Amino acid sequence: MSQKASSLRKWIKTILFAAVLAFIIRFFLLAPIVVDGPSMLPTLKNGDYLIVNRLSYIVGEPERFDIVVFRATKETDYIKRIIGLPGEHIEYKDGNLYVNGNIVKEPYVEQSRISEQQYFYFTRDFSLPDLPGNYREIPEDYVLVLGDNRPNSTDSRILGLIPLDQLVGEAHFIYWPFKRIGTVN
Repeated sequence: MSQKASSLRKWIKTILFAAVLAFIIRFFLLAPIVVDGPSMLPTLKNGDYLIVNRLSYIVGEPERFDIVVFRATKETDYIKRIIGLPGEHIEYKDGNLYVNGNIVKEPYVEQSRISEQQYFYFTRDFSLPDLPGNYREIPEDYVLVLGDNRPNSTDSRILGLIPLDQLVGEAHFIYWPFKRIGTVN
């Protein structure tokens, strides 16, 4: 075999290996997503490009306040924040989050409130039984998700609880626009 043919074969193997590796990373480990709409303001903005870690919930469990991408319909993925975990009772009263009767602070929501007048109306009062499904506590293998921009978000208040098997992954990194590059908080 000539040196030229041997060199060509090495290049083809290298390119094929790189393509297979890229395919595995893209479809099994990381996925790009573009934020569409204002439901996660001010944390995420319309048009932000994110990297989603698909392994997050294969090797770990969801945690409160994770920002997740999930399958809302066969054609559409949504991005929201996990508020309630399996076994918990969630309630909003007077603009405050209660988990199993204990108040839990939401610093990212504090940034979203425009004025003190909006304080009580930013997240309208509700209790877990008020949501679709009429649950007393979040069942195993489900989470409750809300957008950070509560007055303008289609989330568990409308969709109901989200099955864990519909979670695509956890949003970790904004890679575009350039001025917003960084980790997702």
